[in-house]
Amino acid sequence: MVGLVLVAVSVLLGARLLAGADDTVTVWSAAGDLSEGSVVEPKDLETSQVRFTSDDLAARYLSAADRPDGMVLLRDVADGELLPRAALGSGAGQDLAELPIALASDAVPAGLRTGELVDVWVTPPTEGDDERRAVRVLQLVRVVAVPQHASALGPASTRQVVVGVPGEEDDLLARALGQLSEGAAVIVRRG
Repeated sequence: MVGLVLVAVSVLLGARLLAGADDTVTVWSAAGDLSEGSVVEPKDLETSQVRFTSDDLAARYLSAADRPDGMVLLRDVADGELLPRAALGSGAGQDLAELPIALASDAVPAGLRTGELVDVWVTPPTEGDDERRAVRVLQLVRVVAVPQHASALGPASTRQVVVGVPGEEDDLLARALGQLSEGAAVIVRRG
């Protein structure tokens, strides 16, 4: 009789232990370094199984059941970092006109990433002894995209960078387009 009780207690304790061993939650984590201001896309994320010590702690991170489509990062998120809810904001109010700029390869900072703040300058063409100065066309605009350039023939001589200009500022956009047509554009990364 004592043996049967010991076996029954062992089975119950073992079952309870095994049931508690899989108290993991599936949450989103970054599939690479993500920059502040960038829109979160499915390709930027991967799922991770995590065991949290409390429900409050688990609520701080975005569950894989919740899709962050269209959300904007409010801070940088490192590769492999769990995606905190506090790092996400809505894309509302982000009415940006996307301005593509063709640049010489050496006019783009190395490692420029989506979400970074940049200034766009235009250097006038050199004509004789005319000492014309460079003009800042756009200040503190966010990089929306940096398309990858790849060629089997060698490095490309030009790059494209897409920056976001406030959509309600048509005068700013028109002025920038006019100035960009007058010389060579250069991107300067800001802090």
